[in-house]
Amino acid sequence: MPRRRLTDDEQDLWRRVARTARRMLGHVAVLEPPPKPAAPPPTAPRAATLPPAAPRAALTVTPPKPVPSHIRVDLVPPIGAQLAQQPVKMDRKAHTRMMRGKIEPEARIDLHGMTVAQAHQALSGFIINAHRRDLRLVLVITGKGRTLGADHAAPMPVRAGVLKHEVPHWLRSAPLAPLVLELREAHLSHGGTGAYYVYLRRRR
Repeated sequence: MPRRRLTDDEQDLWRRVARTARRMLGHVAVLEPPPKPAAPPPTAPRAATLPPAAPRAALTVTPPKPVPSHIRVDLVPPIGAQLAQQPVKMDRKAHTRMMRGKIEPEARIDLHGMTVAQAHQALSGFIINAHRRDLRLVLVITGKGRTLGADHAAPMPVRAGVLKHEVPHWLRSAPLAPLVLELREAHLSHGGTGAYYVYLRRRR
């Protein structure tokens, strides 16, 4: 009986079966070990989870306290201290007695209540007349000046007592400067910081 040729379907089925066949050793089929499962792809390391940062405290800036308007910075020494630093020109024993209030002024002028112009004119006439009379120690009363109130404000330091600060300038300027030998603040018994000792030169 002649062999029947396999149909195309049968040949295709045979090929698929043949692909799954394994070689036999004796009567025991040797099976290939199943393939190892593929290792899972490496995963990226997780970032460390940090606790949420505590909110920063708000920075509080305290503004500087304003300087009260009545406080003024004055680096210039008081007029009395400036005069005290001047070298002594008169006799030192007489100077010591004068500063202790032991010498009585021979004449005095009170400039209270005068304007600057009136005081300048009156002082000039007084000093010239005292020198002509050959007086040596005279007293010029200026007063300490009105104390500035706490509500007073000025961009520059303001000294109380205009005449107190003008009189030394006038006595050091012409025509009075050649007549004056010594100028100092008076002793308390003669007015203290509100008056000046003016020690005149002798007439030539």
